[in-house]
Amino acid sequence: MKKAACVGILVADIIVEPVSKYPEKGLLMPVNSITLHNGGNAMTAAVNLKKLGVDTAIIGKVGADMFGKYLKARLADTGVDTRGLSIDAKVQTSASVLMLDKTGERSFFHCVGANGAFSLSDIDFSVLEDYELVFVTGSFLMDTFDGAETMEFLKRCKQLGKTTFLDVCWDASGRWGGLLDMSMPYIDFLMPSIDEAIKLAGAEEPEKICSVLTARGAKNIVIKMGGSGCYLKTAQMQQGILLPSHRVEAVDTTGAGDSFCSGFIAAYARGESPEECARIANAAGAGCVMKTGATTWAESYEKLLDFAREE
Repeated sequence: MKKAACVGILVADIIVEPVSKYPEKGLLMPVNSITLHNGGNAMTAAVNLKKLGVDTAIIGKVGADMFGKYLKARLADTGVDTRGLSIDAKVQTSASVLMLDKTGERSFFHCVGANGAFSLSDIDFSVLEDYELVFVTGSFLMDTFDGAETMEFLKRCKQLGKTTFLDVCWDASGRWGGLLDMSMPYIDFLMPSIDEAIKLAGAEEPEKICSVLTARGAKNIVIKMGGSGCYLKTAQMQQGILLPSHRVEAVDTTGAGDSFCSGFIAAYARGESPEECARIANAAGAGCVMKTGATTWAESYEKLLDFAREE
């Protein structure tokens, strides 16, 4: 089985639920629970992949604070290789406060912190020697690493013979392709959500989006379509295909996209076809939204397969 390195953002998530409205200034509003979870695209993927039986490393940055210690301990407890985790006392660990309503939808406050300071110079390439798969995730939330540094990193990964995967976050700056297009030739699997894909490509139909992004150099495109499943277009396909997802009741949508990517990479590490990887990824995304927290759903790859086989 191949091994995977997850590169990108780590976040301490404080989840408050249920939140139906915000209290007026100076007033208190009771809620059912306030809990601390590990989050951030790279950390979520690393923990999920390890739970799914894939040897995994994390490469990113946290602060030398309470949240940073919590995230590193959580990774260590799960068995993730933390040699690539940089600890910087000059910045605080990235953190979010998520307010969930009774439908599972979320609103949040976010502090970029260490993720904005993470840079190419923080990466120890010797850590990558044992990892054939490299997943960059959290693009557009890493102020220093986004753009030219991401391109240089992916280019070096391809020179080292790695298979590369990349997922993005919503780009509030509106630069989109201006930051990512330069990296496209070094991305084997680009895995955005449909909303992000529309912004990246400047097109709305999945097949047209895939045509635009492959023309820019990306090899294979996997578009996360939410409850509809995903749209897959590989370099070998004349036409992309829509693979439907499970119909489930959402409790918490936190980490659904990251879990989708985790399922895809876990299947790819075992040599499955892209179509089978996408089917298993759909099951992982659906499984995630059924529980609170970004990584609480993942138990084992075998259980994920059982869930994927359910109608």
